[in-house]
Amino acid sequence: MGFGKTTPILRIFDESKAKEFYIEFLGFKVDWEHRFEEGLPLYLQISKDDCVLHLSEHHGDCCPGAAVRIETNELEAFQQNLLAKNHKYARPRIEEMQWGRDMSVTDPFGNRLTFCQLLTNLGRL
Repeated sequence: MGFGKTTPILRIFDESKAKEFYIEFLGFKVDWEHRFEEGLPLYLQISKDDCVLHLSEHHGDCCPGAAVRIETNELEAFQQNLLAKNHKYARPRIEEMQWGRDMSVTDPFGNRLTFCQLLTNLGRL
């Protein structure tokens, strides 16, 4: 028995705000977009390296306020990149945790993304 990758679905309410946050600020790219027809809710896949997320305007797909943890091996460089963008609504900071380091940001829809660098990637285990 085996399991594959997990792809979280995060609820969004505004396409332009979602793209500003995920694409312009966090640096993800749009892989594909889907609408059943013009004027209906958007469903899209975004990615950054091996991290894949689905964003959905469909009310039945998920609820706002989700929390997702995303592992990285260069948390400090990512934080510096984000701070350099001088985003109006986010100045992420790194917190030391028992398991490594965490940096959380919240999207415009209440979903929290915590980027984490585990002790094994910090050379402390």
